Amino acid sequence: MVKFQVAMRGVINERVLTAMRKVPREEFVPEKMRARSYTDRPLPIGYDQTISQPFIVAFMTDKLALKPTDRVLEIGTGSGYQAAILAELAAEVYSIEIIEPLGKGAEETLKR
Repeated sequence: MVKFQVAMRGVINERVLTAMRKVPREEFVPEKMRARSYTDRPLPIGYDQTISQPFIVAFMTDKLALKPTDRVLEIGTGSGYQAAILAELAAEVYSIEIIEPLGKGAEETLKR
């Protein structure tokens, strides 16, 4: 996924690419969607919400130009995937989710 869907489309920041390789996207999607977790498309996660497609996650993360000492505030935790990627790159990540079941699910996934 990282090589063909992210790097070949212009995201070349090695720290971002390494974070994308390290964080298993399938853990952040519902069981029934896991077979499609590495397609470059958003996937439903419930409550009319989606997990962003991998390229968009990489592109947004790359544009942040995070340093290891940075602190990040993410609004809209969703599945927690973006927060997990950010946590690989920054000192601290704070994430807020308005949909309580999504927030609880993300918290459980991120603890693993």
